[in-house]
Amino acid sequence: MRQIGTDALVVLTTAPSEEVAVQLAEGMVKEGLAACVHILPQGRSFYLWEGVLNRDAEWTLILKTQRERYAQLEERLRTVHPYDTPEILALGVEKGSEKYLAWLTSTLEQPTWK
Repeated sequence: MRQIGTDALVVLTTAPSEEVAVQLAEGMVKEGLAACVHILPQGRSFYLWEGVLNRDAEWTLILKTQRERYAQLEERLRTVHPYDTPEILALGVEKGSEKYLAWLTSTLEQPTWK
């Protein structure tokens, strides 16, 4: 059987510190908005903000969720994120491991963290 598309999304955001990244990750998983969040180690971002070139240390978060939860996830991130305009980018998952996608779905349907 050929798998064409999924309802899974990968959402990217950044954080100004590891502590903030961990808080965001834990919050999204505990609230059932993401099944998993992976934090990449400190990197360097170069971007223009209000006409000024910025060079900042940032941590990248990779959140795994589903399309139906995206609006809630985005709203929650915008509410708790320390940036005025946080990066929130959703990328559709075209294909994926059936077992992983089944886990993602079941985790988001019935979050059972302890």
